[in-house]
Amino acid sequence: MPKFSPALFLVPLAISPVCSADPAPAQKGKPLDASFLRLYAETRGFMLGRPVNPKPTPDGKAVLFLRAEPKVPKLKLYEFDVASGQTKELLSPEAVLKGAEEKLSPEEKARRERMRVSVGGFTSFQLSDDGKLILLSLSGKLYVVTRADGSVRELETGPGTILDPKFSPGGSMVAYVRDHDVNVYDLAKGKAFAVTKGGTEKVTHGLAEFVAQEEMGRFSGYWWSPDSKFIAFEEADHEGVEQWFVADPAKPDQPPLPQYYPRPGKKNVKVQLGIVPVTGGETVWADWDRQQYEYVASVRWDELGPLTIQLQDRKQQELLLLLIDPLTGRTKKLLREADRAFVNIHQSMPHWVSGSRFLWVSESAGDQTPSLTLHDRTGKLLGYCVKGRFHSLNSVNTDRREIIYTAQEDPRRTAVYRKQIATGEGAPNMNQEPVLLTDRWGNHSAVASRGHDVIVLTSTGVDQMPYYRVLDKEGKDVRLPSVALDPGFPSLTAFGQFGDEGFYTAVLRPRDFQPNKRYPVILDVYGGPHHLHVTMEKRPWLLAQWLADQGFIVVRIENRGTPGRGRDWERAIYRNFGSVPLEDQVAGLKLLGEKFPEMDLESVGVVGWSFGGYMSALAVLKRPDIFKAAVAGAPVTDWEDYDTHYTERYLGLLPAAKRTYEEASLLPLAPKLERPLLLVHGTADDNVYFRHTLRLTDALFRAGKEFEVLPLPSLTHMVPDPVVTERLWTRIAGHFKKHLGEVKER
Repeated sequence: MPKFSPALFLVPLAISPVCSADPAPAQKGKPLDASFLRLYAETRGFMLGRPVNPKPTPDGKAVLFLRAEPKVPKLKLYEFDVASGQTKELLSPEAVLKGAEEKLSPEEKARRERMRVSVGGFTSFQLSDDGKLILLSLSGKLYVVTRADGSVRELETGPGTILDPKFSPGGSMVAYVRDHDVNVYDLAKGKAFAVTKGGTEKVTHGLAEFVAQEEMGRFSGYWWSPDSKFIAFEEADHEGVEQWFVADPAKPDQPPLPQYYPRPGKKNVKVQLGIVPVTGGETVWADWDRQQYEYVASVRWDELGPLTIQLQDRKQQELLLLLIDPLTGRTKKLLREADRAFVNIHQSMPHWVSGSRFLWVSESAGDQTPSLTLHDRTGKLLGYCVKGRFHSLNSVNTDRREIIYTAQEDPRRTAVYRKQIATGEGAPNMNQEPVLLTDRWGNHSAVASRGHDVIVLTSTGVDQMPYYRVLDKEGKDVRLPSVALDPGFPSLTAFGQFGDEGFYTAVLRPRDFQPNKRYPVILDVYGGPHHLHVTMEKRPWLLAQWLADQGFIVVRIENRGTPGRGRDWERAIYRNFGSVPLEDQVAGLKLLGEKFPEMDLESVGVVGWSFGGYMSALAVLKRPDIFKAAVAGAPVTDWEDYDTHYTERYLGLLPAAKRTYEEASLLPLAPKLERPLLLVHGTADDNVYFRHTLRLTDALFRAGKEFEVLPLPSLTHMVPDPVVTERLWTRIAGHFKKHLGEVKER
């Protein structure tokens, strides 16, 4: 692993009342200009050209991955031979389409939006269990590649939109959703047939509903049985759910796109789980109290285990893990997790390691941070596999009784470990020390071949863009080849912890920093659940470095409510959207200002997107004494207009929690605007609707306030267009230069 220079990378080891790390000495250099911003936009943050979605073959002899050209957002399929270290291109979109343009249906565009996929070409692929076949989707059609000879076969699926294709466990069939029903293609017979029937736009079969995709991290709505004889599928009934329309004003010739969008206090999608034989027969419906448990959080049908389902009540304060009998639909409770605020979902759980043992992630086992636990078939706790700081399970090898997992070293960094566990009789061996596979100063994840003979590690550090290491059983350690352009400069980010709360912070100076000057400050904020903004990675700081080089000091602060700090820290945001995050950001700013006199706290701006956009607008509306200008991108302005699963989880159920929603809303604060505010929003956003910005602008206008609005025509919640990215950030920097003033003498 590469070693980081102490001069550039300062890491605190303990919380103290003052900052535990000073900024790195300024690296004199030419400030980043518009040419860097253009290159950043063209290369999608210098990520194009890097391997994507690496998958070792089951025999560990090869690693398949996707990769684009450095400035072309279109992914091709490659194969890396572990023994020789050679890489070859297996297939390109151009070869499949024979020069035709890729076309996406509205449904596929929406699915990619939920998954935050903004590139074209082969955006995903699957390997059959034996590794001999590859399944690809492109331009609404399915293709199977035979690895032995490279032959490509288009599957005759018939007309209609194809979504979520999957190999059967044996690899002899391919399932997919077409026209709201689950279909199967028999590869040997060359024939497609419907497995479910009667699906409609209102009552879908096999598709995850909006909130499952957007908020739960569940993107599929059907699951193969391990023997390939059955398919479990979600039926989502949207009857009575509000239907909203994304009408792009930039394209008045095109009809609005409809979307079922459940809002707080209103009707949710009704979801039930059916089990049907692949060859045809009656559907068996799983039996549970669907009125009490509205949400299907996760479904799993593991190779070694039974069919299980995770359910949540609408308040999300309770989660049930049920075992389902696929022949009768009867259910049996295995586990119950409960919390007075909310319970987190772990999509990879349960993971069955034998017919009588399964792994589970628990946050209610007496620890502040998650633990990986082992349970028997009745749900009884047998012991801990990883006690505390557990982040994610990467791979399990039952023959070796071994797991590969990622641990949360602290909120800024993760590390990957290998550990022996007991999967048979008895409890896990807690005395078995895990083996560290990565360094601890960065963020890492892993995938492995079935036998753990080959492990692919994805790693990034504060002065390392993401790279991919292939480890084999012989001790070989090589990198998957990248053709990406490199930003070409080290990170000047200084990390620290401050105050009694121990806020994790980062400070970024301009490259031509002068110690005798005082610089305007820009708070780059997110502040909401699920996301960490202060991370030991290089890529998230590239744009921030460009912004700093325009004559600012850029800072980030992790407030209470963000993940990675344990139960109490994460749940401090519960019913406190409009207070706790902003209070912590202000407290963190003041602590930074005391430590770093080069920060001019009389000239502070704030910028953010999505929840960060909400925070930016909230900051300038509630604390004009601190924040002198703001840029709010795609902000939620009234939480009654956001979706149920996210909003009710943190603010509670209406009408009982009406006051909480009012306190979190930006609209009542509009008359208090005193500082320059620039609102930015994509007109085709189907996550945070453009309505949010329109409602705030209406409230500000009626209150007689001055403000600016920058609509981004036809863009969604993502902004992948290179020209728009370049122009947007130039506009943001200009806004702060105009309203925060110049660098001053100290």
